[in-house]
Amino acid sequence: MTTIAESIVQALTDHGVTQMWGVVGDALNPITDAIRHEPRATWVGVRHEEAAAFAVGAQAQVTGRLGVCMGTVGPGSIHLLNGLYDAKKSHAPVLAILGQVPSPEIGSEFFQEVDNHRLFADVAVFSRTVTDPAQMPLLLEQAVNAAYDGPGVAVLTVPGDMGSQKLPHGSREPVIAPPATPATAAAASIDAAREVLREAEHVTLLVGIGAQEARGPVLELAERLQAPMVVTLKGKDTFDEANPFEVGQSGLIGNPAAQHAFDKCDVLVLIGTDFPYREWYPEGKTVIQLDRRQAHIGRRTAVQHAMVGDAGATVRALLDGDLPARTDTTHLDRARRRYLTWQSEQERLVDPDHDEDSLLGKVRSVLDNPEELIRPEVVAAALDRHAAADAVFTSDTGMSTVWLSRFVRMTGGRRLLGSFNLGSMANALPQALGVQALDRERQVISCSGDGGLMMLLGDLRTAVTYELPVKVLVFDNGRLGMVKLEQEQGGLPEFGTRLDNPDLARVGEAMGLASRQVSDPDGVDDAVTWLLGQDGPALLDVRTNPEEISLPPKATVGQGWGFAIAKITENLPPR
Repeated sequence: MTTIAESIVQALTDHGVTQMWGVVGDALNPITDAIRHEPRATWVGVRHEEAAAFAVGAQAQVTGRLGVCMGTVGPGSIHLLNGLYDAKKSHAPVLAILGQVPSPEIGSEFFQEVDNHRLFADVAVFSRTVTDPAQMPLLLEQAVNAAYDGPGVAVLTVPGDMGSQKLPHGSREPVIAPPATPATAAAASIDAAREVLREAEHVTLLVGIGAQEARGPVLELAERLQAPMVVTLKGKDTFDEANPFEVGQSGLIGNPAAQHAFDKCDVLVLIGTDFPYREWYPEGKTVIQLDRRQAHIGRRTAVQHAMVGDAGATVRALLDGDLPARTDTTHLDRARRRYLTWQSEQERLVDPDHDEDSLLGKVRSVLDNPEELIRPEVVAAALDRHAAADAVFTSDTGMSTVWLSRFVRMTGGRRLLGSFNLGSMANALPQALGVQALDRERQVISCSGDGGLMMLLGDLRTAVTYELPVKVLVFDNGRLGMVKLEQEQGGLPEFGTRLDNPDLARVGEAMGLASRQVSDPDGVDDAVTWLLGQDGPALLDVRTNPEEISLPPKATVGQGWGFAIAKITENLPPR
């Protein structure tokens, strides 16, 4: 007869799950032993459970299919929590299977016991404990279906004495429900939005990952309206390529053209985005929002017209009605000119000889780069030139994301993943491991900050253990760079952000990765080419300038004064 553990593993592999990630241990032993006997499944043992959760969350984001991670009793499960929160906030379908103390000991403060239901209550759309074999496969079905329905995190807890118990005779096979059919928004709400757009003078679109499957209709809408398109960071995958309406990102990583497009419109249309920063939305505009999640409507900015439904189906319905094509391109042209001018200014920064070949560069170098370290813009531009057309980039939260957003184009089949909703450190490496494990032939590049890499450093070895040819590029500025920038913009001197790092190239080499360090700007191109040309896992430690400034699109006078005061304070002798 089949055990609970065997039934779980068999059902998941029947569903198409081929990998399960985690750290082995006591309560999980029956389940990992079932994986050992299942030829269709691979166990990926990481050095920290947090890495497992990040890895399978990335897999779920790339494929739309269930990712599975595991943590054993108490601490092992707790370690999953941060990566699971990232999956929750990224709407990634993930199943976390947790160990628990033996059933008779639950509630007795037994060794390593924690209350999984209370612990995971905020992160999970579903959380149950198996207390009787007769509950299976019902609980597994509910968990997986709930993960897909969210999409989000489902938690199934299996006490240490349950995994090896036999299912009752005649237990049925589990049934995983098919996905829902995308629905069009209500006709009345589409008609009302169309009427507003017909009367609008200047329209701007803000488009996010919710329009991932709607590129064609959204571009047609932008053309029909002659509307500039602000694209969120998570929307870059879909709308970076061949987009004559694009004006880049908003927020701290954005540019003045995007802000201009916001400020000068009279109607703002949000499509598939939950862009969270309220201070960057324009005021006094008529706002139309289209999202398949009703809970997203109006929670970032006041909305006058809501459409709840699938982006592609709803935009097509909007276009099918009476929505005349505009001939006035003034609003679009002005925003695009600003965007192209800003891009041209940024491109000058990616020349390794910029600091020596221009007067502005020489002055700038004396002020903010006296040690002539590599500017991170140069590194990101080299990545854009040399990375494969279908490369997957993962980015640590912080300045690494800024440079990728500005200088790496997600054209062709490229993808960009990060902790863009949770904003965790240390996500890039484990996310890269997860994606690389799905396809060892695809180029996967972890763009790690030195702070993020050091936080989960042990899982560099996971790439070696499982022969995952991930490429780890480290923006090594010896700082928690984004925190440093935040402090200085607020008028505070830099404090607590300096990192006393080891030689990361030598660490990578000791871990078993092909490794190299580069500190000369003229060597960046060759170093990036070397990194991407390695057959197995490799690490490139790039010594970048910690004083590099990323100006927001609408820097305030207060921020400017704050930065100046901070710099003066930093250079005063200590008391």
